[in-house]
Amino acid sequence: ISPTNLEKSKSRNHINRFTDVHGLPCIEKIVCSVEDTPEPIGTTITGTIPEWINGSFLRNGPGKFEIGNQRFNHWFDGMALLHQFKICSGRVTYKSRFLSSDSFKANQQHNRIAVSEFGTINVPDPCKNFFQRFLSRFELPKSTDNANVSFVTYKGDYYVSTETNVMHKVDPETLETTAKVDWSKFIAVNGATAHPHTEPDGTTYNMGNSYNAKGASYNIIRVPPTKTSAEETLEGAAVLCSIPSVDKSKPSYYHSFAMSENYVVFIEQPIKMDLLKIVTGKLRGKSISNGLHWDPKLNTIFHLIHKQTGVVSSLKYIARALSTFHQINAYEEDGFLVLDMCASDDGVAINNYNIQNLRKSGEDLDEVYNTMCRVFPRRFVLPLNVDQETPYGKNLNPPGSTATSIRIKKEKVFCTHEDLHGEDLHQYGGLEFPQINYGKYNTHRYRYFYGCGFRHLVGDTLIKMDLNGKRMKVWEEAGLYPSEPVFVPAPGATEEDDGVVMSIVITPNKDKSTFLLVLDAKTFEELGRAAVPVNIPYGFHGAFNATA
Repeated sequence: ISPTNLEKSKSRNHINRFTDVHGLPCIEKIVCSVEDTPEPIGTTITGTIPEWINGSFLRNGPGKFEIGNQRFNHWFDGMALLHQFKICSGRVTYKSRFLSSDSFKANQQHNRIAVSEFGTINVPDPCKNFFQRFLSRFELPKSTDNANVSFVTYKGDYYVSTETNVMHKVDPETLETTAKVDWSKFIAVNGATAHPHTEPDGTTYNMGNSYNAKGASYNIIRVPPTKTSAEETLEGAAVLCSIPSVDKSKPSYYHSFAMSENYVVFIEQPIKMDLLKIVTGKLRGKSISNGLHWDPKLNTIFHLIHKQTGVVSSLKYIARALSTFHQINAYEEDGFLVLDMCASDDGVAINNYNIQNLRKSGEDLDEVYNTMCRVFPRRFVLPLNVDQETPYGKNLNPPGSTATSIRIKKEKVFCTHEDLHGEDLHQYGGLEFPQINYGKYNTHRYRYFYGCGFRHLVGDTLIKMDLNGKRMKVWEEAGLYPSEPVFVPAPGATEEDDGVVMSIVITPNKDKSTFLLVLDAKTFEELGRAAVPVNIPYGFHGAFNATA
């Protein structure tokens, strides 16, 4: 149910409630605009930050929610604010800088929202005459370059990215933008995800949509590992293969994808983008988010693409309707592909993250939380070797897992998942923002993952999950909201969890007391924290840039 329907609804009885939580504290300060801090400032350390940590913890997220007297509607719309926590010899400095995107510059120049974002449509310029304003409603929405989702690397360079066709190359030292890069200048895509996957040699895979007369297609992209010149960006990027959308005018929305040693796995989920609604949005005064809808009657389809050849497997793995933003890991073993992800059975959450909802309090806030489905870690096990001999109607999966795969047609396998958690995760509201020891264990069998527990609209605990026995360790402190945990391995580490987990913890009840938290990844005990003397809004994703 979209927030507008919630408000319209006089009788609240028919609203689908997933939980019955009362008395959630207001977290309005988590989505408050702040000033940037481009010059490094010191932090106050409590405990100990290990001396061996050397580098910058880079974070990205929205930091400005109003322009002039206009406000953005959706959390994903806030202007990108880049953060750097520089760690050296046990000391930490902090700096932040607004991304000097075209969107940001146009907004500053006009002192109003000049570029449409995911959930906010820019209103025609009041300085234009009536006829010009009328005509401007027929323009296609210009794609925003407000890259506020993540820090990613291509060919060893850092970029900030959202889901449109424009990324910005950023100097991780100064946080300044050094180049604006448009995917569509290199390959035929209209954007790419903010969650690429990188091989040990630096080769990067991503996904992007393309739209043409035949309809929408999903494209698997490969970017080479190295550059031939310092100025180079995405040169050599290639579309590995193109998968037509089941419904030509309504492709699925996806935020990320999975990758194993030999395959890219694209999850076509029943969150649909109505292209007609999106392109006529300006005319109707509606934002892009209005063109997204969840269709629980549809199945989820897993597409496997061979990374070396670009061949799409003719086998389609089908599961019931699910919604997923982030995958945990994927690997191949004994003729099966193990696919781990954070998923829920309902896909309307994206529209609940408008800013008005995040700023609510009391019963209204509880209502928003209780009408959102919890997200849990799940495992699917896909049999790779299905041929003429493979029986129908029989579970093809090995005994070790409760996930099932049943061949239902010549090239269709129906899959159910195994829960990657025990009952105890329910009391923490599920888990999102999953991270692993990526450098060593991505595409390989692994044992641990880290994430945020969600007893609120944002993370309010940090969780370490041990797949051996599905046991968990939790870090929590009342009134504190940790963001995505990032694992950093210790020098010479031999064990998977030998290192630290870092998270930025937001304290909406105290002024200027956000801090960088460092946990021992093995014990999940706190080692130290570095308090920053400025306010920081809750962000999305980050990366650790180690300096030797």
